[in-house]
Amino acid sequence: MKKYLILLLIVVPFIFTGCYHAQITTGLQASEEVYEDKWATSFISGLVPPSIVNAERECRNGVARVETRISFLNLVAHMVTFSLYSPMEITVVCAASQRADLQTIEVEKNSSAELVMDTFSDAIKQSAQTREPVYVSFK
Repeated sequence: MKKYLILLLIVVPFIFTGCYHAQITTGLQASEEVYEDKWATSFISGLVPPSIVNAERECRNGVARVETRISFLNLVAHMVTFSLYSPMEITVVCAASQRADLQTIEVEKNSSAELVMDTFSDAIKQSAQTREPVYVSFK
């Protein structure tokens, strides 16, 4: 009976865990410049997220790609602490250079919520038509 209980305590955490990987790309060409944080601290299964990565300091030409994932060792830390400590990997790939032809729609900072929603809607339509990213900038 004791063997089954130990086996259950070892197997059950692996059954209820899964890999997590998210990637966000901006459309800019990637450079060799990479910022990595392999143990970005979050708590309670990510309910308390890791601190913000200030990419402006790391990447002179902007960001090409951001990836977040939970590695095997991060997963082990999750399981050992019963998800109270929930580390993850964050990788920021800097852009090689800024594109001059970026499509940008500007909105005043104090605009109404309706105008902001309409602007984002227009950006989505424009991006779908051109198959290029469209950026919304608040001025």
